Amino acid sequence: MRVTFLAHSGFLVELPSVTLLFDWWKGELPALRPEIPLLVFVSHRHPDHFSPAIFALNDGPREILFLLGKDIRLSPRNLARWGVSQETAGKCLSLGGNNIVSPLSGVSVETLPSTDEGVAFLVTADGRTLFHAGDLNWWHWEGEDKAWNRNMEVNFQRYTEPLRGRRIDLAMLPLDPRLGESGFWGPRYFLELADIARFLPMHQWGEFGFTKQFLERFPEFKSCTVPVEKTGQCFDLDRP
Repeated sequence: MRVTFLAHSGFLVELPSVTLLFDWWKGELPALRPEIPLLVFVSHRHPDHFSPAIFALNDGPREILFLLGKDIRLSPRNLARWGVSQETAGKCLSLGGNNIVSPLSGVSVETLPSTDEGVAFLVTADGRTLFHAGDLNWWHWEGEDKAWNRNMEVNFQRYTEPLRGRRIDLAMLPLDPRLGESGFWGPRYFLELADIARFLPMHQWGEFGFTKQFLERFPEFKSCTVPVEKTGQCFDLDRP
């Protein structure tokens, strides 16, 4: 399993029989294997997760499907504004929370609701299970009232409950430095909830040193954490 960190929350995951592209909106995309099907995942419409440029990937004979959070509306106006053909639009699946689909033979995709917008993705392919959280996180903002933050906590724990005890080979999880120490709460909860072999931090706004702070606070997660140090970084991840 080769993983390329593209930028922010964007990752390219290359498995033997399928290539998975998550939340790509900037960063250089490596050359794609033309003979391998491509699944393009977009968790939600925020501009740091979605760019209409993804639809230009439907540019040849490669099998391709787009799996989109349902808040990305494929209205006639948006299709025209984004320059998306009807042929490309026909390759899009709009997904809400708690959906299960099989976009390709041997590939299963489950969605979880998000505490922000859109969905998170749990993908099983080639005997591997991967989780991309999108903006599903324990958001706790100083300055928000206590009721808002408490509601966020309750929803986060409720939405993530389907992951309890699940074996996940790779989890791409927000570790957001804007939250300060509260930014540790979400990934810590994920890592204690599920059986996660590898954790790749994301949504760090380029402040990759925040991973070091997280591990200093929670050294028990060092063995499973794969620190990201720069955009374009590649990881060849064997089973631990």
